[in-house]
Amino acid sequence: MPMLLSNFIPPMINGVSASKVFLKALQPQPQSVYQYLCLEFPHIEAQEWLQRFQDGLIFDAQGQKLNVNSPFQPNSHVFYYRFLTHEIHVPFEHHIIFENEHFIAVDKPHFLTISPTGQYVQETLLVRLKKQTSIEHLTPIHRLDRETAGIVLFSKCIESRGIYQQLFADRKVQKTYHAIAPYLPTLKLPLTLRLRMEKGEPFYTTRQIEGVANSETEIQLLEHNQQWAKYLLTPHTGKQHQLRLHLSHLGIPIQNDPFYPQVKHKDDHDFSAPLQLLAKHIEFIDPVSKQQISLSSTFDLTLSS
Repeated sequence: MPMLLSNFIPPMINGVSASKVFLKALQPQPQSVYQYLCLEFPHIEAQEWLQRFQDGLIFDAQGQKLNVNSPFQPNSHVFYYRFLTHEIHVPFEHHIIFENEHFIAVDKPHFLTISPTGQYVQETLLVRLKKQTSIEHLTPIHRLDRETAGIVLFSKCIESRGIYQQLFADRKVQKTYHAIAPYLPTLKLPLTLRLRMEKGEPFYTTRQIEGVANSETEIQLLEHNQQWAKYLLTPHTGKQHQLRLHLSHLGIPIQNDPFYPQVKHKDDHDFSAPLQLLAKHIEFIDPVSKQQISLSSTFDLTLSS
């Protein structure tokens, strides 16, 4: 029987939460919810919306499943679930390394996107964790690039989520990274690099420009084998791709970087050459318990022979 609850809360299905869409009034008015969704989301193929209706993944505000002929009602809302027919499996596993009542600290492997986006839904760290923990309101407190491995924190508690997010926004979290990049004997280390960064081209990259620096990284040498070196990176700011651009600027781009110094598109099924960048350590004073939290990734990077 269909659910007839007036305040329907859609359940999580296989780690995926429902999205809510408000049906605003349009002129001319669509005849069906299906027509409205096709008009409002033209980047999603009509066949995909049709499949969602056929799979019983679209509900009205009372929890009743809708079909492709369900009439459009302006100023109401519907819920839908997003699943992909074909999704590339990421053959690496995450590990929970710490957990308390407020957050979970997770070791993210290379190639795993944090949250559903584009071509990834099930193969994201957030959905994997929701399936594992059954916590639907699990939310990332900060983020790592898909290509970067290492420690990421997820909020378990809605009430304290903002406190932890503010901790990162206020730069009160000390993060250190490891990176494998070419060894450059003429480069005098340690050093602190400051650059001005802005959005690049393509749009998912960044670039250096002239002007007052808005990014800062401390760089130290840990070890080397004459060809490759392991570097300890301490970012003092949090710009997108900051560490990757900074090392590339110094003439030592991170090993297997597909974006810097040049964009090199790889096949989505190719997991053979992970970016050698690891969020190795994180440290902060817990704003709730007032205790010092110090966590290290169980992953490691090794020098190539």
